[in-house]
Amino acid sequence: MLQFAEADVRRLLPMRECIGALRSAFGEYATGQALNQARRRLYLDTGSVLHALAGANSKYFGTKIYSSHPKYGAYFFFLLFDAATAKPLAQFEANCLGQIRTGAATGLAVDVLAGRDADSLAVIGTGFQARSQIDAIRAVRNLKEVRVWSRQPENRAAFAAAAGARACETAEEAVRDAAIIVTATWAKSPVIEADWVRSDAVVCAVGSNDSRRREIPSDLVMRASLLVADDLDQARMEAGDYCLALDEKGWERVTPLAKLVAGGISRPPGIAVFKSVGLGLEDVAAAAVVFEKASQSGQTL
Repeated sequence: MLQFAEADVRRLLPMRECIGALRSAFGEYATGQALNQARRRLYLDTGSVLHALAGANSKYFGTKIYSSHPKYGAYFFFLLFDAATAKPLAQFEANCLGQIRTGAATGLAVDVLAGRDADSLAVIGTGFQARSQIDAIRAVRNLKEVRVWSRQPENRAAFAAAAGARACETAEEAVRDAAIIVTATWAKSPVIEADWVRSDAVVCAVGSNDSRRREIPSDLVMRASLLVADDLDQARMEAGDYCLALDEKGWERVTPLAKLVAGGISRPPGIAVFKSVGLGLEDVAAAAVVFEKASQSGQTL
């Protein structure tokens, strides 16, 4: 069984290839050839939490497990298996795997939702996930301007310099007139306002997978002409941006990303919102890229 460290994942998983792998995975998901098992959590009195999610495509299946503690951080691991034989194939340190595939999911969503002329991006948040969001969107659109904002001036200045972006003094300054907007924060309550968002924007909310937290306000969700989720069942459990805005009837408006990837629906005029919670299926697709590249090169890790 191959062992992959974080550095191996960074080297063997280019963003464009990961987006392509997710496109194939969601295509299979649309036809029933792929599976996703929603995240489950085990809560300890100490504040520690064990998280587990899984998925499968036509060739592989796997599971990601990770532990987290609000004071001490999170530790991610992924196991990949052969779908035909159940043979264990690889074990991954999976922090970078999750970062890259989360960006790739946004890149895929932007590619199917945004016009080819969408050339301006606003990013709210400058933490671990934010950079891969920019990398992914740059992989699918020719961006002329990237604007960023986060609460700490020194953080946003350093991030902007490293990412080739412009640091903004306010979230509103970043968001106004942006064709694509990404929120990638730890916020519990909305970080943008609906009237900042232009009428044809694509808004990607990626920071929360907790039904009690949200980054975008209810009035933006209600204003949108199209609501998209990476997985509908898992979103109903974890997507606070939707859970706190929609009643049971409102959930009928939410379209699975797989349906868009498969060409089952066209984007109507107006604002489109993509809510990402992170899927085990995405981890399987990303890990398979790394495993196959290493295997084809005869690499021993």
